[in-house]
Amino acid sequence: MPTSNNTTNQSYVGRRFVVVGAGISGLSAARFLAARGAQVTLTDQRPVEKLPPEIVQLQSEGITIEAGEHRPETMCSADEIVLSPGVPPGLAVLQPAREAGIPIIGEIELAFRHMRGRIIAITGSNGKSTTTTLTGRLLADGGLPTQVGGNIGVAAVSLVETSRDDGWTVLECSSFQLETVVTFRPHIGILLNITPDHLDRHGTFENYVAAKLNMFRRFDGETLAVLNADDPTTPRAQAQLAAHGAPVTLFSAHRELEEGLFLRGNDLVCRTRQAERVLLQRSDLPLPGRHNLENILASLAAALAAGVAPETARTTIRNFRGLEHRLEFVAEIAGVRYFNDSKATNVAAARVSIEAFPSGLHVILGGLDKNGDFAPLVDALAPRAVSIALIGAAAEKIAATLAGRLHQPITRHASLEDAVHSLAQRARPGDVVLLAPACASFDMFESFEHRGRVFKATVKGLTSNVQ
Repeated sequence: MPTSNNTTNQSYVGRRFVVVGAGISGLSAARFLAARGAQVTLTDQRPVEKLPPEIVQLQSEGITIEAGEHRPETMCSADEIVLSPGVPPGLAVLQPAREAGIPIIGEIELAFRHMRGRIIAITGSNGKSTTTTLTGRLLADGGLPTQVGGNIGVAAVSLVETSRDDGWTVLECSSFQLETVVTFRPHIGILLNITPDHLDRHGTFENYVAAKLNMFRRFDGETLAVLNADDPTTPRAQAQLAAHGAPVTLFSAHRELEEGLFLRGNDLVCRTRQAERVLLQRSDLPLPGRHNLENILASLAAALAAGVAPETARTTIRNFRGLEHRLEFVAEIAGVRYFNDSKATNVAAARVSIEAFPSGLHVILGGLDKNGDFAPLVDALAPRAVSIALIGAAAEKIAATLAGRLHQPITRHASLEDAVHSLAQRARPGDVVLLAPACASFDMFESFEHRGRVFKATVKGLTSNVQ
């Protein structure tokens, strides 16, 4: 595999850049470009008083701020435009610049131009953050210089300075980020799964799939793709990769593979043409749910390809406790266990969260609808749920979908706190109360993290005297 990119120390003196969107990625990109001599304008539709406090500091660093609207004349004055992930590339104000031939890229594409060493990129509808974090830990514990960022909260461009020729950068990549890649080519790319999500942004499932598969557009014989053998979109990805001679490693939590990583009984097996070995026992894995097994298999595949010893990987996985807000155990009170999966912001994620438990389940659903179809939850809830509590803007839509298909009681609540207290009264020893909203959080909360913190604080405010 190649070990570095070509423009690590490139200067942008005299070049004019417009950075669109003043989120984490936009702020980081603006600073990165200004430090390399570019004339930078950062534009955001929010009024200046609602922008992050760092904006004042950016102005002192020579970066021009335009707030309240995006201006077509500003876009057309640029030599290049950098979009934050939250900014749709089809935004009408960008069209004149596009027609004028001005390049429009994303922050992750900008970072790739300068990143040293090797990159592992991870995408998928669900499981990205857990897989990204675990992959980073596997590499670091294996003695490889490693840094982790991307969609997980640290802008990729802010990792350029700390990247090194002998190191690895592990990046979580969203479909929003992958929409705008041009030359981006990680050395190992993991595609966990693709299920309907963000259709409010992408318009169609086909567009969403195409954005995810952009990660592989420049793969060749020097790269490696790690794919879920059980995902319906994998044959399409394999065909795209085969056309360019790019090797593929498959993983499966459901069936034995001729080659790849898979679960066979209680054994996690790695099989190649030359040999087969058992890496772990299913009972070694600390995280519940088959989806977490898939995340672990994908991380293992990447780590082994990067040179991590199987024995080291085994120890890391046994000690891995997952991430906050991802099927996170919160507490056991009066014999009832409480789990926070606030990150389950789409139907597919909520479904796999529900399916992690066999029975005795009280589920909190609802929030801001992402144009999702809630019908797939019925089969997951029917054999497992005792009751269902609905919150948020999507409550009525979810109730209309579930009504008549489930015999369990469905209740509506004005707040997450009310839902928790109600389920705490209903639940019995041995039951589980699960927050798995299947929706975004922005109708009631600042973010899924905020929603998860409120859930955890409410749970911890309960007492063991709950009856």
